[in-house]
Amino acid sequence: MDDEILMANSKPRNVVASGHPRVTEAACAILRAGGNAFDAAVAAGFAAAVAEPALTSLGGGGFLLARPAQGRAVLFDFFVDTPGRGLPASRLEPHFLPVTVRFPSCDQSFNAGLGSAATPGVLRGYLHVQRSLGRLPLSAVLEPAIALAREGVTISAKQAYFLELLEPIMTLTAAGRALFQPDGRYLGEGAVYRNPDLAAFLETLPGEGEREFYEGELAGRIAREMAETGGLLTAEDLAAYRVIEREPLAVDYRGYRLVTNPSPSFGGSLIALSLRLLEAREVAELGFGSPAHLALLVAVMQEVDRRRAEGYLSPVDLGQPELTDSLNRVRAASGGTTHVSVCDAEGNAASMTTSNGEGSGYLAPGTGIMLNNMMGEDDLHPEGFHISPPGMRVASMMAPALLLVGDRVRLALGSGGSKRIRSAMLQVISNGVDFGLDPRAAVDAPRLHWDGECVQVEPGFAEAALAALAARWPLNRWRVRDVYFGGVQAVAPEGVGAGDPRRGGHAATVD
Repeated sequence: MDDEILMANSKPRNVVASGHPRVTEAACAILRAGGNAFDAAVAAGFAAAVAEPALTSLGGGGFLLARPAQGRAVLFDFFVDTPGRGLPASRLEPHFLPVTVRFPSCDQSFNAGLGSAATPGVLRGYLHVQRSLGRLPLSAVLEPAIALAREGVTISAKQAYFLELLEPIMTLTAAGRALFQPDGRYLGEGAVYRNPDLAAFLETLPGEGEREFYEGELAGRIAREMAETGGLLTAEDLAAYRVIEREPLAVDYRGYRLVTNPSPSFGGSLIALSLRLLEAREVAELGFGSPAHLALLVAVMQEVDRRRAEGYLSPVDLGQPELTDSLNRVRAASGGTTHVSVCDAEGNAASMTTSNGEGSGYLAPGTGIMLNNMMGEDDLHPEGFHISPPGMRVASMMAPALLLVGDRVRLALGSGGSKRIRSAMLQVISNGVDFGLDPRAAVDAPRLHWDGECVQVEPGFAEAALAALAARWPLNRWRVRDVYFGGVQAVAPEGVGAGDPRRGGHAATVD
């Protein structure tokens, strides 16, 4: 990243980037009302549960990386827990509904159904963060989301595309069909999506709503319906769920420090390993999009996949001989998720990634909240489904991050995209640090991804570079830029924001 660009106006400003214009508007409204970055991020999260129903939900999991203007960074881990507390071992078998999601140029299989639902953390996480770092009343923070849920939000082309991908899941139950297939027609572009049950539930949160969801009568109803239809989520799981505050993972890269999601999640660690390997070459000298640059990116992604399969998740895990071997190989070769980034005029920064996976199809009764399918995501369970005992925090690919120079935040960023999160983040970080691109250009630049068998490539790279890649690796060329390649939402404290067009992203500043 060109530090001179970011230093041009050193006074912090209010700036937001998210995956949807209405979500960005919600955060901006809170900033105008006197809220800080953390109030705004939580308001955006609640609003995203309405405006981005195919990507996030209060029934999912996530992380918020917070760096107060005065104080140390902290990672709020409210990702999902494995379900099944109180169940006999014979009941801990997955009951899945396999679903194939058909992207424009490739397919990806997921598992949905009640057996795929893990213990949700987003609702408790938002409320925990707001109590810890926010300053506005919770009722004020909830107002934008309540209005959206009650009055409705027009389905954009991007959201219509996401919903189309997940139609079998969104319409799995009668409650889902009532929300997403009103009047017998599935929601498409231009339709108005309303969720009055969710609006009513949000209004209970300043009172007893959180207790009801995790410990009260509603929790009991969820547990009974799970038991009756093959789910593993129990009342004990919901009552035991807690938000965990963690020390963030830090990795240095060419004079910058990236602060991100630590263990037990592996997304941040894999990005750290990727950056360590990318330092094998002076990337800036290669030229963006050159054959050597693209080959280096693929080599790094391929090597990280190799090391992950061997059980290594970070540079710390590798001994010097293994790290040297990886560097030499690189030199020789040379989820439904959404993200919100907020910086405020006081110097606070929040980077929050949340996900409902693809959704389980099950909605908590009377709430309009679809629970996640994290127990059916193969990339989150590389050793097999339901191997971990109940009550364990599931590892995640999500990696909300802050890029620092010294003690100053230069960029808050993160991405959705399941297995593509780490490759999207790697490329945006490198675009800024190595090639001096501003946040908008760094996010807009074309991307590629090594999927374990071939290189998936967006349009926009030079034909000569792609021909050089194709001579060494199988290549699948996409005709469009797509949500498959992630959705990086990034903001710089000086007021520059970038919403990823692949996910209908939107950025705005508030004066």
